[in-house]
Amino acid sequence: MKKEKGQLIVLSGPSGVGKSTVIAELFGQRENIYFSVSYTTRQPRVGEQDGVNYNFVVREEFERMIAADELLEYAEYVNNYYGTSLKAIQDKLNAGVDVLLDIEVQGAAKVRARCPDALFIFIIPPSFEELSRRLHRRNTDSEDVIAGRLEKAKIEFKEIPSYDYLVINDKVSGAVAEIEAILKAAECRVENRKSILAQFA
Repeated sequence: MKKEKGQLIVLSGPSGVGKSTVIAELFGQRENIYFSVSYTTRQPRVGEQDGVNYNFVVREEFERMIAADELLEYAEYVNNYYGTSLKAIQDKLNAGVDVLLDIEVQGAAKVRARCPDALFIFIIPPSFEELSRRLHRRNTDSEDVIAGRLEKAKIEFKEIPSYDYLVINDKVSGAVAEIEAILKAAECRVENRKSILAQFA
């Protein structure tokens, strides 16, 4: 049964919690879901592809998008803009496709203001110690950077009460199962099944 309208899903969580792994697993199991590719003015890194990792645009084009109110949310970070196209998301949702956004808490707050019926999911590790272990296990950051990431995580955790759901990423399969359950429950909401109700009226 094709859905009339897709569900907008916002996923947030601290650096090192394993969001990318969970998202990859979710997309491997689920059809009819689209990952929103952000726009950015920063230069592509080695191996990055336009339209896959990011939509790379020049600063003037990004500022034109801001002025034309074409972005659902955007932020400037280290002299580069990052943002989410409103039209791309609306087109997918109107076609009955679910859209997943992987954004941090400030971006999520902007989305909440414009799309209150989105699903907001926050992913946490089983413990703060485990988050520290995961960041150390990556072997990509200095101790100073890791300490900064852990401090930022503490600030992000304060935003959890404004989310709808809390998913614990102890095992990836468990976290994906929890997200699947949330999405299934959302599909069963009365407002999402109005077309079926018409025949009973």
